[in-house]
Amino acid sequence: MPMGERELIGLAGFAVLFALIALRLPVALAMVIVGVGGNWALSIAAPFLRFEPYLAQFKSLTWSVMSSYTLSVVPLFILMGYLAAHANLSRDLFQGLNALVGRLRGGVAMAAVMACAGFGAVCGSSLATASTMGRVALPELKRLRYDDGLATGTLAAGGTLGILIPPSVALVIYAIVVEASVVEMFQAAVVPGLLAVVLFVAVIAVRVWLDPGLARETPPLEAAARRVAVRRLLPVLAIFGAIVLGLGLGLFTPTPAAAVGVFAVLAYGVVLKARTGEGLGRREIGRAVRDTAVTGGMIYFVLFGAEVLKGFLARSGLPAALAEMAATGTADPWLILAAVLLVLILLGCFMDSLSMILVVVPFLFPVLVELNGGDWVTAAEAGYGMASEDLKIWFGVLALIVVELGLITPPVGLNVFVIRSVAPAVPMGTIFRGVLPFFTVELGRVALILALPGLALWLPRVL
Repeated sequence: MPMGERELIGLAGFAVLFALIALRLPVALAMVIVGVGGNWALSIAAPFLRFEPYLAQFKSLTWSVMSSYTLSVVPLFILMGYLAAHANLSRDLFQGLNALVGRLRGGVAMAAVMACAGFGAVCGSSLATASTMGRVALPELKRLRYDDGLATGTLAAGGTLGILIPPSVALVIYAIVVEASVVEMFQAAVVPGLLAVVLFVAVIAVRVWLDPGLARETPPLEAAARRVAVRRLLPVLAIFGAIVLGLGLGLFTPTPAAAVGVFAVLAYGVVLKARTGEGLGRREIGRAVRDTAVTGGMIYFVLFGAEVLKGFLARSGLPAALAEMAATGTADPWLILAAVLLVLILLGCFMDSLSMILVVVPFLFPVLVELNGGDWVTAAEAGYGMASEDLKIWFGVLALIVVELGLITPPVGLNVFVIRSVAPAVPMGTIFRGVLPFFTVELGRVALILALPGLALWLPRVL
C-alpha cells in the first residue's frame, strides 16, 4: 500500500530528526523541534489536523510526564548510582574482586569485567561505567603490564554490561515505552546479563591461555591487604545483591527497591566516612544530589521530547501504516527482526541507549507486533512463536543488547572513545583490536537468544 502525504511527512520528520542529532543537537531538543514542526506541516497538508489543539496539550503534557509513579524509580536509581560513585564503591568492587580472582592469569582483567557489571547495573550508563572503571582499573592493569589491547578492550566492552543487569534505568524506560511489566523485564534480563559476564570472562581466559604474554603472573596480595579488600567488598555485594534478588524474586516493586537502595548506600557511605575518612560526607552527598538533578532533568527532558515526537508520529499515521504494511506483506518476520536489530546496532554507534529506546523502539516495535500476529495473539498463531506479552520481553532483551553492542562497534563505538580519553597513549586501532573478541561473543549471545528465547523468558515464567 503506497504511503499518503501524511505518512511521507512523518517519514521526512524522522530524516530531519536524525540529521539534527548528527549535527550534535541535544536529542530532547531535536525531538521537540521535529514534533512541533512536523505537526505544523501536517496542519498545512491536512487542515482537519488543526495545530492549535496540538499546542494546547502542552499545558498538561509536562505534568503527565513528571508525575508518573512508574518513572519515580528513575531519579532514585540515578541517585543510588551517584552516591555509590562518590563513595568510591566502584573502587571497592574492583579491589575486592581482584583480591578474589586476581591471582589467576588474566584475573585482574576478569575482576574488571565483574566490577563493570556490578557498577554498571547501579550507574545505568555504559559511558559513565567505562569512564569510571577505566580510571579505577586501568592504572592497576598498566602497573601489572597487561597488554594494552587486552586492558583497554576489556574496559570498553565491560562498560556495556550494566544495561541488562538489574536495577537498570534503561530497562525501566523500555518497559514504559512498550507497556511491559518492569519487574518482568528485570527478571528476564538476569540470565542474559549473567551470560554476558561469563562469556567476557571466558574470552579473557582463552586469550591469555593462547598467548600468556598478554597477562603476566600477578603476585599474590598480602594476607592483611586481601582481608581488607574482601571486607570492603562484602557490604557492597550485600546491598546490591539484596536489591537484585528482591526484584528478581518479586519481593518488592522497583520504586521501593530503589528507595531502600538509596538509603542503604547512603548509610554505608556515611558510616564508612566516619570510620575511615573515605565515603560520603556533606560535600560528596551534595555533589551526588546535584549530579542526580542534572542527569534526572536531562532524562525527563528526553521523555518529554519523546512524547512530543510520539504525538506527531501518531497524527501522521506513519507507525500504523508501517504496521499495516507488515501485516499484509509477505516478508519473513525473522528477516525483518534481523534488519531491525542491525539498524539498532548501527544507530547505537552514534546515540546513547536511552535516546535509542525512546526514538526508535516506539517506531519499530508496532511493526514486530503485526508481524507476530497482533496484540493478543497466542504462541501457536504467532509469527515468532510466542505470545505478544512474551514478545515485548524477548525483544526488549535483544534490543538493549544490540544498542549497547553499537557502543563498541568499529569504527565509531563511543565506549572506545571514552577509554581512549582515559588512556590517550593507546592507539585507537589497539583498543578496537582488543574489543573485537568481545564484540564477536556478543554477536554470539544475540544469536543464542534469538535461537533460544527461553534464555530471556524462562525466569519470568518461573517466578
